[in-house]
Amino acid sequence: MTLIKSISGIRGTIGGNQGDNLTPIDAVKYAAAYGTWIKQQRNKENYRVVVGRDARISGHMVQQLVMQTLVGMGIHVIDLGLSTTPTVEVAVALEHADGGIILTASHNPKQWNALKLLNNKGEFLNSEAGQQILDIAEKGEITFAEVDDLGEISINDAYIDLHIDEILDLPLVNADAIRKAKFKVVVDAVNSTGGIAVPLLLEALGVHPVKLYCEPNGEFPHNPEPLKEHLGDLMKLVVKERADFGLVVDPDVDRLAFVDEKGEMFGEEYTLVAVADYVLQHTPGTTVSNMSSSRALRDVTNRHGGTYTASAVGEVNVVQQMKDTNAIIGGEGNGGIIYPELHYGRDSLVGIALFLTYLAERKITVSELRKEYPSYYMSKKKIALTPQIDVDAILKAMEAKYASEEINTLDGVKIDFEKNWVHLRKSNTEPIIRIYTEALTQNEADLLADRFINEIKSIANL
Repeated sequence: MTLIKSISGIRGTIGGNQGDNLTPIDAVKYAAAYGTWIKQQRNKENYRVVVGRDARISGHMVQQLVMQTLVGMGIHVIDLGLSTTPTVEVAVALEHADGGIILTASHNPKQWNALKLLNNKGEFLNSEAGQQILDIAEKGEITFAEVDDLGEISINDAYIDLHIDEILDLPLVNADAIRKAKFKVVVDAVNSTGGIAVPLLLEALGVHPVKLYCEPNGEFPHNPEPLKEHLGDLMKLVVKERADFGLVVDPDVDRLAFVDEKGEMFGEEYTLVAVADYVLQHTPGTTVSNMSSSRALRDVTNRHGGTYTASAVGEVNVVQQMKDTNAIIGGEGNGGIIYPELHYGRDSLVGIALFLTYLAERKITVSELRKEYPSYYMSKKKIALTPQIDVDAILKAMEAKYASEEINTLDGVKIDFEKNWVHLRKSNTEPIIRIYTEALTQNEADLLADRFINEIKSIANL
C-alpha cells in the first residue's frame, strides 16, 4: 500500500498504517497543512474553501475528515458533495473562495483516494505552493481555532447545474445546432460522478444519453483509466444502440475519450486534437500540450496558422505554458481539454459540448472526422519501481546513450527520432516509470516501447 506526497497533492491507498497509506490521520494532517497555507496567503477575517468529491467508496469518509479539519481551523467550507474536478474548479472562482479541495484519485483503482488542492483561482497549486504545504505538514506547525471561531459548513448541490450553464453560455457552444442534430450518445461514467454530470449536460443540449455504468456508487466496473483495453462494453453498446458515438470519462471527469459510431476508438490522444481543430477555426492562435502528447495537435495547429508549444507533464505545467503563450486551447493527450474561455482546468464537460458542436455544424460522423487527422499511434507502458531503483541514474544513462538524437530533459527524457519518439519519466502519482512512444503504426509504437523497457531493465538489473 502507498502514500504519495507530492506538490500535486496527497494520494494514497485507504487503510493500513499511518504515514504509509492515506489513513484518517493523514487526511487530517494534510488538510490542516493546506488550511494553514490558505491562511498564510491573505490576512482576513473569514476564509472559505470549496470541497467536492468523486463517488469513490472512501469519498464520504475522507470528505468529512477534511471538512471538519478545516472547520476546526476556523475556515468556512462550501460542501459540493458528489461533484467533478472541473466543477469544483469553476465553483472556487464563482464563489470567490480562498481555495478548493477535490477528493479523487482520478484514474486510479477504487482503493485509492487523494486530496487534490486548488488556489483561489480554482487552479492546481504550483510547485512552490505545493512544497510549502508539505513543509507545513512535516513541521507540524498548525494552530487550530478556539471554540468561538470555528468554521461552518454550508451545502451547495447546485454547482453541476451552474457549471453546465456556464458551458451553454460559451460563444462556441452551438446548442441550437446540437439539438437539431438529435444525437444519441452512449455514456460510460465508470459508476462515478460523470454519471450525474454528463447525462445532465447532454439532456440540456437535446442529446439522448444511453447510460452505461452511470450509477455513482464507486464500484468501478472496469479499470477506470479510459483506454481501449478497458472499453469493450462501451464499444459493443454503441453498435447495439446504433448511437452516433460513445464517450467515457474517468471518475473525476477531467479525462474524455470517444468511440465512433462503428464501435472503434477515436483515440484519447485525438480528443484534444478534434476540439482544438474546431476552436482554432473560429479563434486562431497558440496551443499547448505536454511532452507526452501526440504530434497531431502540432500538425493541426500549424494547419490553422497557429503556433504549438510543449510543456512538462502535469496540468499545472500545461496551464502555466498556456498563460505564458496566451494559448487559445490546450491540454493533455490523455483526453484532458483545457479551454481558458471557461477556466484553466481539464474539463470533460466543455470538451463534450465543443465536440458535439463541431459534429453538428459539420454534419459528419465521428469516423469521418477521425480520417481528417494525421494517423499517429501511441503506446503507453510502465515499469513498476522498487525502493532500490535509482530512476535518475537510469534516465541519465538513457540520455547519454542517445545523445546523438534530439533530446529534451524538461521532464524526464524525451528522445525525438525522425519518424517516432519516446518519452521516459517517473510518475508523480504512482510508483512507476512511464514509457510513452509514438510512431506511424501501432506495431512500431509497441515495439519501440518494448525495446526501451528492455533497455531500462538491463540498466536497472531487473
